Amino acid sequence: MQAEDIKDTKSAGEEAVNTEAAAGAQAQEAAESAENAQQAEPQEPQKDERDVKIEELQKQLLRLQADFENFRRRNAAEREQLSTFVTAEVVGKFLKVLDNFERAEQSVKTTTDMNTIVAGMEKIKRQFQQAFKELEVEEIPAEGQKFNPELHEAVMRGQNPDLDDDSIEQVFEKGYKLRNKIIRHSKVKVISND
Repeated sequence: MQAEDIKDTKSAGEEAVNTEAAAGAQAQEAAESAENAQQAEPQEPQKDERDVKIEELQKQLLRLQADFENFRRRNAAEREQLSTFVTAEVVGKFLKVLDNFERAEQSVKTTTDMNTIVAGMEKIKRQFQQAFKELEVEEIPAEGQKFNPELHEAVMRGQNPDLDDDSIEQVFEKGYKLRNKIIRHSKVKVISND
């Protein structure tokens, strides 16, 4: 029986050693497999100070671009709104003139007195000039003036010994300016006594 007990003890000892060896082998395999996994997965390189700064600057640039795009859109919308407001104000000043033109048109159909019609047209013209004055639109003086290419457009040349060279003899179309901005140049006949 002792022989059997020794055999059983020997078997149990061998089994324990085999189990420990198997556990050690498994632990070693797990460690190797983890090491291989770490080698297979690229490690995130440590970021250099310059790389971090570049990323920050790129993000800042993107924010600035977005801000500028928003500013551009807002500015375009405000400009359009302002343009509409200014146009409405100008149109409002000329609606009264249009109303009077329509009244004059109706009176031409019913009135035979030309003096009344002429007087009405003169009043409308004064009203038109008043609207221009309120808008700060002025006529560019031309007839009898010295030709100025910034204000006048020569559409014809002529001779007249009574006038100096480069003076304006006739105005075909009046010019206008809004404050210092030319809206339309005066179309004129310029004297050239050659």
